[in-house]
Amino acid sequence: MSLIIGCGIDLVKIERIEKIIRRWGNNFTSRIFTLLEGEYCEKKRGNKFQSYAGKFAAKEALLKALGLGLRGVNWKEIEIENNELGQPTIETSGKLKNIASSKGISKYFVSISHTKDYAVAQVILEGTLDK
Repeated sequence: MSLIIGCGIDLVKIERIEKIIRRWGNNFTSRIFTLLEGEYCEKKRGNKFQSYAGKFAAKEALLKALGLGLRGVNWKEIEIENNELGQPTIETSGKLKNIASSKGISKYFVSISHTKDYAVAQVILEGTLDK
């Protein structure tokens, strides 16, 4: 039987992400976001900072749900994708994928929303406790 194993939420001020990207550009985005994420956000033109902030919040929410922080994992081991309808999904890789598997996590649920000023994301982890 599957159970909710964890839940995390994060709120990001879009202006903060915009200032960081304007100052550091690719040095920041290439360290935090995968190529796929960057391409998605850059296509948003007028709303690209909202998209970057939403994906950043989702990554933070996942780390909180796992109870990790960023200890020993890389930002790019979390990829926030969007399906054909725009629904966000999470893919993990590397050490983070192994950690999630060892905790019995089999599925991620993510929701991202934003206003003019803030982006918020919530992640719910589903799995079994027999691990």
